[in-house]
Amino acid sequence: MRTLTLAAAATLAAGTLLVSNPASAAATPTTAVQAAKHKHAEPIVFGHRGASGYRPEHTLEAYDLAIQQGADYIEPDVVSTKDRVLVARHENEISGTTDVSARPEFADRKTTKTIDGKALTGWFTEDFTLAELKTLRAVERIPGDRPANTAYDGLFEVPTIEEVLDLVEAKEAETGRTIGVAPETKHPTYFDSIGLSMEEPLAKSLKRHGLGGKRAAAVIQSFEVSNLKDLNRMVDTPLVQLVDFGGAPYDQVVAGTGVTNDYLVTDKGLRSIRKYADQVAPYKYYFIPRNADGTLGEPTDLADRAERLGLPTVIWTMRAENKNLPTECRIGTDPIAIGDLGCEVGPYLDAGVDAFFTDHPDLGVAARDAWVATNQ
Repeated sequence: MRTLTLAAAATLAAGTLLVSNPASAAATPTTAVQAAKHKHAEPIVFGHRGASGYRPEHTLEAYDLAIQQGADYIEPDVVSTKDRVLVARHENEISGTTDVSARPEFADRKTTKTIDGKALTGWFTEDFTLAELKTLRAVERIPGDRPANTAYDGLFEVPTIEEVLDLVEAKEAETGRTIGVAPETKHPTYFDSIGLSMEEPLAKSLKRHGLGGKRAAAVIQSFEVSNLKDLNRMVDTPLVQLVDFGGAPYDQVVAGTGVTNDYLVTDKGLRSIRKYADQVAPYKYYFIPRNADGTLGEPTDLADRAERLGLPTVIWTMRAENKNLPTECRIGTDPIAIGDLGCEVGPYLDAGVDAFFTDHPDLGVAARDAWVATNQ
């Protein structure tokens, strides 16, 4: 079975945290006390939707580039087709990430649906078979921010989760290093409501690729709670509770539990997460808020509190464009020019987080490596 060390990080509760070396995939153990002092040997870098700062997101080419750039994990968001095949798209509404709006043969598929309580108009993966989706081509989702990525519009397919896992295995054989996969189930309550449950096929795919164990080179993420609990009964793959900034998990809204995202980052909420998940991934402002002038504020104690409960912490998302960075990390005045990503990453690692997502894996790896060199 392929293993990677963040998947084993849940053993922190027993007194050990393992963290990875992206060059060799060798594990370096540190004690929980050292980890609490933020001396992790190698914080983990996730390629967010692949190398989405450089290629249209959720394409095999974006994942491949993220691996080339040294990402420890790649992240495919998972949605379902009409014929129950899991594919990698950030949302099931695909008008912004494919060329479907320019395909006259699918004009009659445009519709309005309510997804997680919000009305959306467009084209949806669950209204297409895989064969139909494979005729579409990916486009850059935010061309105004990433105009260079539009050079790749129309070149790449929508991949299935099986194709993503096959790519990872091929790249592991080519590079000789272990590469992690972090699928995220998107809108699981909605997909359950239309009879397209994603948990079972995802668990089956992970097991098929040797990723169903506690030390697998994989984690499964979700913003919802109930589907993680379901997955906890299906696989031993480590689970990650994503926590949005404000609001509430949609399944908890539907169930009327009153559980909010703010509650999940309290000690009581973290203890509840620990019963079914292995890691917690709140939005980065929960760890270091932004001041009114856009600069980084004072770190909170969230990473330390989670660590005391045996929950490694992951933050999202580090993006290198000036408009996405704290004021003090920007270079020049062009909002979409690349600023100093390490200027933002460093304080979060100082605050004790164990891993971070980035759209720019090369810059994220460089920032992580610079931080490690300074702190070891």
